[in-house]
Amino acid sequence: MANKLLPTSGVGSYAQPDWLIDREALAAGSPPRVRRKGLWRVEPKFLEEAQDDATIIAIRDQERAGIDIITDGETRRESYSNRFSTALDGIDTERVGTATSRKGTPNDVPLVSGPIKRCKPIGVRDVEFLRANTDRQIKATLPGPFTMSEQAEDAYYKDPEALAMAYAEAVNAEMRDLFAAGADVVQIDEPFVQARPDNARAYAIPAIDKALEGIKGTTALHLCMGYAAMIKQRYDAYHFLTELAECTVDQISLETAQPDLDLSVLAELSGKNIILGVINMNDMAIEAPETVAERIERAYPHVPPERIIPAPDCGFKYIAREISFAKLQALVAGTDLARSRLS
Repeated sequence: MANKLLPTSGVGSYAQPDWLIDREALAAGSPPRVRRKGLWRVEPKFLEEAQDDATIIAIRDQERAGIDIITDGETRRESYSNRFSTALDGIDTERVGTATSRKGTPNDVPLVSGPIKRCKPIGVRDVEFLRANTDRQIKATLPGPFTMSEQAEDAYYKDPEALAMAYAEAVNAEMRDLFAAGADVVQIDEPFVQARPDNARAYAIPAIDKALEGIKGTTALHLCMGYAAMIKQRYDAYHFLTELAECTVDQISLETAQPDLDLSVLAELSGKNIILGVINMNDMAIEAPETVAERIERAYPHVPPERIIPAPDCGFKYIAREISFAKLQALVAGTDLARSRLS
């Protein structure tokens, strides 16, 4: 698989079962930034076992669909970021902070009241479980340092760049442990570089590079325009993308199916492999293989097929399982078609 042309990849989340988490309540507000343990339908003493079972479902669905690089579906998380960000030292355990969401509304967020430290591994068991239950290549995901700094209220550093750099050190320590646990790829999720481009231009790249400092495995960075279930507005260009050519990450994951992105921008990321989003997360219709193949092929003038990794635009967290699975199948079928045209 290492040398396979156009290997398919998951992005992060997969549909969580309704018996595990209250999906209706989860979708009713912004993605949680602080813990919302009341969303889980399973009582605490059985929760880990239930999350393991749901993770097996996510693994097997990805395998059955034919995905080459799979994730654990982020099944144990209430959101992509809150499980990691709230487990760090320096986060107030009794109070929450407030910050503005991507929709412009107030949102409960972690309150930073001391120095940010990662004193113990947070996602290692998740990777070990994934590695033990598949022979596919596996990807682990983490919230990125810039995004976490934008999703917190800072009562300690009083300096947004210093806060981001502190988060970067925590991410770096976690990434090392995730690779040691068996991850083939570790991805940091940085959607807020798109949402807050002015701040991102000031200090996102140094924070991202700090998070990746000394890391030996394959690294990826995902940026999107927000979960389609939450953020309906899409753009035909990213507000922050070409700047990522300067950072040390190996792969950049971005959505191109939904925003009808002008793909000529990919030529400016010539040193990166591109995790190319070709499955639309805003349209519940299942793509025809020809549609997926054409979305892949329109990138060829700007990035060679050898550097393309077809994927969904974003995660499937808010999408029903049957649709999620069918869209993964469409991804594989369309990629097979595109690959056959290259032979």
